[in-house]
Amino acid sequence: MELDRRLLLAHCTAHALSVAAGLLVVVPMALNGSAFKGRCALFSSGYWRTEDPAEMTGQPGDASRLVVQQWGPPAACQFATFVGIFTVLYGAAQGWRCLFYLHGRHDDTLFSSFLTVLLSVCVFFLSGGASVILSLGLVSWCDTVTDDNKLPYSCAEIQSVPLYLDVDTSSFYTELSLAQASLWFVTSLWLVQSILAFLRLYHSHSQHISGPCLPREKELLLDHSPSDRGSPSPPLPAATPTIFV
Repeated sequence: MELDRRLLLAHCTAHALSVAAGLLVVVPMALNGSAFKGRCALFSSGYWRTEDPAEMTGQPGDASRLVVQQWGPPAACQFATFVGIFTVLYGAAQGWRCLFYLHGRHDDTLFSSFLTVLLSVCVFFLSGGASVILSLGLVSWCDTVTDDNKLPYSCAEIQSVPLYLDVDTSSFYTELSLAQASLWFVTSLWLVQSILAFLRLYHSHSQHISGPCLPREKELLLDHSPSDRGSPSPPLPAATPTIFV
C-alpha cells in the first residue's frame, strides 16, 4: 500500500469519527436548549434563598430554592453547537471526497491540500476555544446550583433535586457533560486532521517536485543502458609502421 493511500484511509477514518463526535455535541446541546427554553445555563449566576418550610413540600432540601439572577450569554451555548454542526457537515463532505479519491486512485492538488491544512488548523483553534468555554461555563453553573459545593449534593446528583425553576433541570448535567467530553474529542480529532492534512500536503509537494525530473532521469537511463555499453566498438585503423633512416 502506498503512502498516499494510507493517508487517505486515515483521513477517512478521522472524518467518520468527527461526524459521530459532532452529533454527540449537537444533540445534547439541542436537548438542553429545549429543556431550558432557549436559555443558556453556562456562566449563569444565582443564589440559594431560604423559604418558609410550611410553604414547601416537606422533602429534605425543600427549605431553600435556587434563584437565577442572570442566565448565561446565548453565544456560549451557540458557539459549541456551531462547532459541532460544522464538524458534522465538513466531516461528511470530506469523508465522501476521500472515498472518491480512494476509488479514483488520486489525491488533492497542491493548492487544495494547502487550503485543507489552513482550514483544519483554524477550526482546531476554534473547537479548542469552544471546549474551554463549555468547560468553564459548566463549572460556573455547577458552582451556582451547588452553592459553591456547600450543599450535600454533587453537580451530577443535584439534577435529580427539584430546583423550583421554570425550566427542566432533570438532566442538565448528563447533557452538558456529554457535550463537553464530545467537544474535547472533536478538538483532538481536528488536531489529528491537521496533522494528516499536512502530511498529504507534504506528499503532494514531493510528487510535484519529483514529477518533472522523471522524464529527464528516464532519458539519462536510456542513454546509459547496458545495450549501449555492450555494443562492439568500431575497429581502430591499422597503425602504419615508421622506418627510421
